[in-house]
Amino acid sequence: MRLSELLNRRVLTESGQSLGRVHDVRGELAGGRLRITGLAAGELGLLERFGVGTHGSGGPRQAKVHGHHVIPWDRVVRVGAEIVVRDAEGE
Repeated sequence: MRLSELLNRRVLTESGQSLGRVHDVRGELAGGRLRITGLAAGELGLLERFGVGTHGSGGPRQAKVHGHHVIPWDRVVRVGAEIVVRDAEGE
């Protein structure tokens, strides 16, 4: 699967709550490989994709610092036509 295939996919919790669509993907480089760490979804995810609401930039060698909520990748239960994530405590 390509990262671009995750974009615009609907995200639902196991209990059926819609968290919006994926607008951005978070990851880390480790050993020359990209590891997905989270999904930015919903309205705040869309704002983050366009850089709105950032807390500034770390410059050309550092990623922008965002304050928006990201769904941790370890909550993902399955990826199909929709992405299903475990219910978080308090949701």
